[in-house]
Amino acid sequence: MNAIEVRDVSKSYPGFTLSNIHFTLPEGCILGLVGENGAGKSTLIRLLMGASGANSGQLRVLDADVTAPDFTKTKDSIGVVLDEAHFPTSLNAKQLGRIMAGTYSRWDQAVYDGYLKRLDLPEKKRIKDFSRGMRMKLALACALSHDARLLVLDEPTGGLDPMVRDEILDILEDFTRREDRSVLISSHIVSDLEKLCDYIAFLHKGKLLLFEEKDRLLEDYAMARITEAELEALPKAAVKGERRGKYGVEALVDRRLAPAGVALEKPTLEDIIVFFARGDKE
Repeated sequence: MNAIEVRDVSKSYPGFTLSNIHFTLPEGCILGLVGENGAGKSTLIRLLMGASGANSGQLRVLDADVTAPDFTKTKDSIGVVLDEAHFPTSLNAKQLGRIMAGTYSRWDQAVYDGYLKRLDLPEKKRIKDFSRGMRMKLALACALSHDARLLVLDEPTGGLDPMVRDEILDILEDFTRREDRSVLISSHIVSDLEKLCDYIAFLHKGKLLLFEEKDRLLEDYAMARITEAELEALPKAAVKGERRGKYGVEALVDRRLAPAGVALEKPTLEDIIVFFARGDKE
């Protein structure tokens, strides 16, 4: 089964259009959703959660149509963490757990208590006195404590220090050790996605510029540091993006189309994302 299916989905707002988005995330995988502010990441997440309706196309999550009346039942199997954790700030973590127990049919208090301990979150301190990092960890503890099959995370590591980010990434890796569990994580921190993800989706100005397995991206593309004359000699289809400087050209090229003899270097995922955006001229 697929965890997520997005079929030719479009959504328009004044001044912005998410245009013909199409991809499938297999069950048991982690998808990194990357793009600049305003690229459409949060719009896509709202569509996947049924919080907003698409103008066209179809979305299925955990084999359920998000527009179906009974999609609320499917949401019981989805853990959501937004870029801001909106909890009643007068509560403490222990009280919040009691509320979550009445919200989710498979809430597991022992699992929740375990995450509070693992994440070093105080049970009786009021949430209004939590730091941003503590609130994000609390949101993650809630998302992980009701036997979810899919986590949907919108910028969960943004603004957090590297130690907390690594802790969260470790937890997400643990979560997907069961083959029926999947993750969609949106992040500006591409290095986090490179460590964690099986697939990468890159949204740019409302368009899906690429959707591919991370390892294949890193295998198929390479950086070339060449002269302008060498750039002009490359097949146009081989060059995915370029940056011209005083001392030459950096270009992202498709290894499969690059002629023999061109010196190629292994790219980072961030190189691939940045240069694909540079190659999008529309």
